Amino acid sequence: MQLMRHLSLFVLLPFLAFFTSCRKDVEVFTPEQETKGVPQITDVLGFYLLNEGNMGANKATLDYYDFSKAEYTRNIYGAANPSVPKEMGDVGNDLAIYGQRLYAVINCSNKVEVMDAHTAQRIGQVEIPNCRYLCFHEGYAYVTSYAGPVEINPDYEQRGYVAKVDTATLQVVATCLVGFQPDGIEVVDDQLFVANSGGYMDPNYETELSVIDLKTFTETQRIPVAKNLHHVKADTHGKLWVNNRGDYQDTPSRLYCVDLATKKVTATIENAVSDFDICGDSLYFYSTDFSEATMQYTITYGIVNVETRKVVTHHFITDGTEQQIRKPYGVKVHPLTRNIFVTDARDYVSPGTLYCFSKEGTLKWSVRTGDIPAHIAFLCKMTIQQQTP
Repeated sequence: MQLMRHLSLFVLLPFLAFFTSCRKDVEVFTPEQETKGVPQITDVLGFYLLNEGNMGANKATLDYYDFSKAEYTRNIYGAANPSVPKEMGDVGNDLAIYGQRLYAVINCSNKVEVMDAHTAQRIGQVEIPNCRYLCFHEGYAYVTSYAGPVEINPDYEQRGYVAKVDTATLQVVATCLVGFQPDGIEVVDDQLFVANSGGYMDPNYETELSVIDLKTFTETQRIPVAKNLHHVKADTHGKLWVNNRGDYQDTPSRLYCVDLATKKVTATIENAVSDFDICGDSLYFYSTDFSEATMQYTITYGIVNVETRKVVTHHFITDGTEQQIRKPYGVKVHPLTRNIFVTDARDYVSPGTLYCFSKEGTLKWSVRTGDIPAHIAFLCKMTIQQQTP
């Protein structure tokens, strides 16, 4: 049971079959399209959705929703790149747009896939072992790496690092050692904040954020937070928000507020948090909190006001349709309309579902996705007009 708990953490729970899929001959894949919702013309053109796929199955895929056509397209990567393997690789772990390029972190394929943000056509890739999450600053991408193999081992010896990637050349130009199994990463001014997890090392979890000075690209400080850190994101009030997975026994998952001026935790939200997104002063989160006592999950969809640091609601879905969601796996909020997108991994081994809720929390539409839908990146006019590569 203890091993399975950790395997689930890294999408190893659906470790039911190891197989790969590749093209022996060049094939042309026709993308599947559905009309969902109503056309909408704003500065947000659409969004990409990265489906993680099961570890060992080589099934990471990319979908796209066009707001102007209200059209959802599955496996856009396969259609845009007929001369490369249909699947993007093994476990899609993060997705972001910077300048005119789309970056997908493909964890166990040890690469960051780089595509044109307009067309999803491949531009190149950056080889980084066991890569996890990324952020950008002044022409560089910063990518967290576990560095070592996928291995549950309390005596794991390989510290993780952050890779600095030149976005013009797609070359790794420097690395900075941090803690064990670093996950989420955020940039604020000239500093990087890295959530060290130690997730492979039960019971020896990491508990600190690493602080990296971008001018020297060295780790300058550690900020104590909690066991097994996961995501880290900044608000507009000089605060970082960090969630942890806990140890699945005595230490629960929680959400923490870190003051950037003092580099100390100043508030704790007493609720489990699996993932979250910040839009304005609202932090939207979901949690799938497992109890070993009851062997059941408690699922919550909440909002925290980042200015007051108080929970506004534990029910951002207001019409009862949350009962349709089997296993929430991601949340993202439209920056203009405040529509809320929630992904559902369902059984982890078959296609998932994407749900679109209004800002009031009522279901607008849902659509079938690839396996384990997780990460959303909005494509905006401001983004594609940037001159940064």
